[in-house]
Amino acid sequence: MATTSWIRPGDPDGGLRLFRVGNVPVLLAPSWWIGSIVVTALYASMIGQLMPGLGTLGALVLAASFAILLGASVLAHELGHCVVALRYGLPVRRLRLFLLGGISEVGRSPAKPAQEGLIAAAGPAVSVVLALVFGATLFVVPEGGPIWLLLLETTLANAAVAVFNLLPGLPLDGGRMLRAAVWGMTGKRGTGTRMAVVGGGVVAGLLLLWALLRLVQGTQDRWLWLGVCAVTAWFVIAGARSELVSELQRSWPEGVTLADLVRPVLQLPAESPVADALAAAAGRGVVLVRADGVAAGLLDEDAARRVAEQSPLTPAEVAAEPIRPETVLLDSDPNDEIAERVRTTAAWQFLVVDAEGRPAGVLRRQDLRAASTGRNLG
Repeated sequence: MATTSWIRPGDPDGGLRLFRVGNVPVLLAPSWWIGSIVVTALYASMIGQLMPGLGTLGALVLAASFAILLGASVLAHELGHCVVALRYGLPVRRLRLFLLGGISEVGRSPAKPAQEGLIAAAGPAVSVVLALVFGATLFVVPEGGPIWLLLLETTLANAAVAVFNLLPGLPLDGGRMLRAAVWGMTGKRGTGTRMAVVGGGVVAGLLLLWALLRLVQGTQDRWLWLGVCAVTAWFVIAGARSELVSELQRSWPEGVTLADLVRPVLQLPAESPVADALAAAAGRGVVLVRADGVAAGLLDEDAARRVAEQSPLTPAEVAAEPIRPETVLLDSDPNDEIAERVRTTAAWQFLVVDAEGRPAGVLRRQDLRAASTGRNLG
């Protein structure tokens, strides 16, 4: 499950930070409240019909308790993914609960199909265990009471979460397991992604078909099912498309070598006028070197243009982007490892060096992305 940086408390793109599990922040997205309110309202209505003697307030309390237990169950499901990912040494950027459930954003793709499969399977496994645990309590609590009904609904909800997530289509866990299986059999992750994306399309289509069937049958809850299935189908299709785009970006484009994409590198004194360094940079990467022979960084052309407009004689070093260990690539590294590094590192250009550490060129993220656009997965 995937993507970007640490989120500040209250970040609109992440939500309210609840707590941390180790170094992983757990966030509550604003849409979670909407989902919980809807669940509470619908469940309270159902309780009112099943247990009219409970009263409106009692029904609302029981319904809100179910919404909280459902959220906690989804959180446990996602923690299953997190724990296994961390055991494999994969960074987990955040865990987020939102309208349709939750997502664990793993910062780096698994290196082996077995890792992908086990990380994906961990979530549904937790949901199955929770369904069994809550189901077992049904034999202890007196049957027919409000607590028994709450435990029954939580049992069914966890079972439904497990079953739905095991459907073989991305971005669901079952889709990741399908990708891992095809990847393991063929040795090609891209082939697994393509099949799992098709599976996601089938899952979305079946959801809409189910909703339309209930609409034709004229069931009392037909409009509710239509809304839920339409939103879920959209989520599945959008997630599958995102996975396909991510696969294109993480894999090295076929028929292209590193030499085809690397721009020639030019070394200039760090005190060179920024306007001169910018003129020399046309189509090339520029390494700015101080008088003591230490590299000041790579010329950031956008920053250099802004500086040059105000003061063209300013030393180019002020527009240098630092060269960090993670932005240095060996020209002998496997292409897929280079693509993965570029995809997961917050930088727009990378210094390529030879085995002796000498600059061999500059690879820009946009050049690799352009080469990957429109190619077929294999």
